[in-house]
Amino acid sequence: MLRQTLHLLLLLPSLATFASDSTPQVVYLWPSGAATLQGAEEKEITVPPQPRPGERITSIKNVHTPSIEVHLPPPDKATGAAVVVAPGGGHQQLVWGTEGIDIADWLNSLGVAAFILKYRLAQTPNYHYTVEGEALQDTQRAIRIVRARAKEWGVNPGRVGILGFSAGGALAALADIRFDRGNPNATDPVDQQSCRPDFAGLVYAGWAPMDITAPKDAAPAFLTSAGSDDQFHARQTVEFYNSLFRAGVPADLHIYAHGGHGGGIRSRNGIPFGTWHHRFQEWLADLGMLKKP
Repeated sequence: MLRQTLHLLLLLPSLATFASDSTPQVVYLWPSGAATLQGAEEKEITVPPQPRPGERITSIKNVHTPSIEVHLPPPDKATGAAVVVAPGGGHQQLVWGTEGIDIADWLNSLGVAAFILKYRLAQTPNYHYTVEGEALQDTQRAIRIVRARAKEWGVNPGRVGILGFSAGGALAALADIRFDRGNPNATDPVDQQSCRPDFAGLVYAGWAPMDITAPKDAAPAFLTSAGSDDQFHARQTVEFYNSLFRAGVPADLHIYAHGGHGGGIRSRNGIPFGTWHHRFQEWLADLGMLKKP
């Protein structure tokens, strides 16, 4: 019996390693009982409701316990750069597949760590979450956590950015222009970290009327959208670029003639808008974010 017990204990480290390698780590943004949390006892609504083995979740609703899902690149490819990925979904849902998992896989292929953000949704029935309130708080907290745990995840705390899609692009814009440098006297080590991203990407971003005035110390930004068949998001993309331009903040702007809305990096049948992620990769390289440490 003793021999069998010792044998099982020797196996446990390898089993734990296998589990961590096959299942992404999930880190909750706020401690249990935090004043900002509501509805923690409610269950999320996913599509599909109960994924079978090998089947991925495509969308998530009813988020009350915000988190980040950790996707790390192979150690031999890691550049030290990290991106908080904010999926879209009109603040009603999170498009977890094409604007979350696909993006994390692609970023990992570049040597970039990805942290898919599960933020609270302003259109959650029976709750009063807001984009500029709880959703932005979750976004800022995610950036702080990545910096606070940078060593654990092989991340350079000076290479932490955000990439947002559609409604998530609104959060990327807000994170870029509304930030603090952290409170060095805070008892929570996470709150000691800056929530200013080192770079921001907005893909077919859109928002309800809000102040998008950029300060002169906003982070460099990459902005892209389709034009003629996604005019609402194209106009707001250009407006945000103009705000950054007036503040003297470096920014790349790519407006494609057509290409529609949504899809992440999925092929768009040869439409040039389907190549936006190659431009984003070039932009990251130009910023020096893809250099090996």
